[in-house]
Amino acid sequence: MITEAQVEGALSEVIDPELGRSLVELGMIRDIKIDDSDVRFTLVLTTLASPLQDQIRSQAEAVVVALDGAETVQIEVAEMTVEERQEAFAKAQPTQQAGSPLAEKLNDVKHVMAVMSGKGGVGKSLVASLLAVALKREGQTVGVLDADITGPSIPKMFGVSGHPAASPLGILPVDTSLGIKVMSINLLLPSEDDAVVWRGPLISGAIKQFWQEVIWGKLDTLVVDLPPGTSDASLTVMQSLPLSGLVLVTSPQDLAGMVVRKAAKMAQHMGIEILGLIENMSYFIAPDTGQRYDIFGPSHARETATKLGVPFLGQLPLDQKIAELSDAGRIEEYEAEAFIPIAETLIKTVPEAKQPRPLKG
Repeated sequence: MITEAQVEGALSEVIDPELGRSLVELGMIRDIKIDDSDVRFTLVLTTLASPLQDQIRSQAEAVVVALDGAETVQIEVAEMTVEERQEAFAKAQPTQQAGSPLAEKLNDVKHVMAVMSGKGGVGKSLVASLLAVALKREGQTVGVLDADITGPSIPKMFGVSGHPAASPLGILPVDTSLGIKVMSINLLLPSEDDAVVWRGPLISGAIKQFWQEVIWGKLDTLVVDLPPGTSDASLTVMQSLPLSGLVLVTSPQDLAGMVVRKAAKMAQHMGIEILGLIENMSYFIAPDTGQRYDIFGPSHARETATKLGVPFLGQLPLDQKIAELSDAGRIEEYEAEAFIPIAETLIKTVPEAKQPRPLKG
């Protein structure tokens, strides 16, 4: 009859590719149970988001089922505590270093959508957050890359804080209450109020690191919150990330429309597909009377979308509830009824991630 010692011995031959040590040495094998020819045990991973999960699990199953007397193998997967993870990382091979570009090669991100506004103050980060929430509610696995390095607001709206954990494979993003993965420079600062006073090259380098050195794992959609304007940061995203396309955000003022047209021309010059245009702060519904007010004047968004030859995705209202929930870090609680059809349209039309193209001309 097969013994627990035999099972443990077989599993000691399986090496965690991330840490360079055996599963047994790292304490990743627990609760081995044997019932005649049926073997059961728990595989405890450093993170359930690990892109290596399937590989490690299949290798563990293969070495056990190869033992004489073992016919079936049942593996339950669990996640280490913070303390256990730190202990496992301490045992990692010294040749493996945190921030390895290996993270980029192992990530599996199907769609990468960037949200761009052209100018500040139109609610671009809010739209990026609501888009992530809406996609999550549609059953997708979602991440948010906060590329607005000098004006990061994503962590505040989602109510996430604390330094992301680092592993020999890369950096682990922080999870929101709904399970959206978030990476932002504000999560790496000593205080959220600290200013990031960096020149363009440093900002561009940070954005590349957030793509290449973060363990996003398997995602249906990664939403990228771009900074306003057409500066180095936006150029870096368009040249370095495999964008599926851009979502443009504007507001009713004609000035905002003019600036967003500049952003659109930049995207078209880079060969980036524009998935559509969203108008934020389009109107206000008085809670006592139900009367609609166009506070910032008549909308020009549909006209702008037509001129650009891109889909008009819809309008979002001015809503006091959004401000309250954003300030409280509870944006995921916003119902966002007006955003549901926008998210459904994007899910149907967004192409898969594409390799970046060189600048034309």
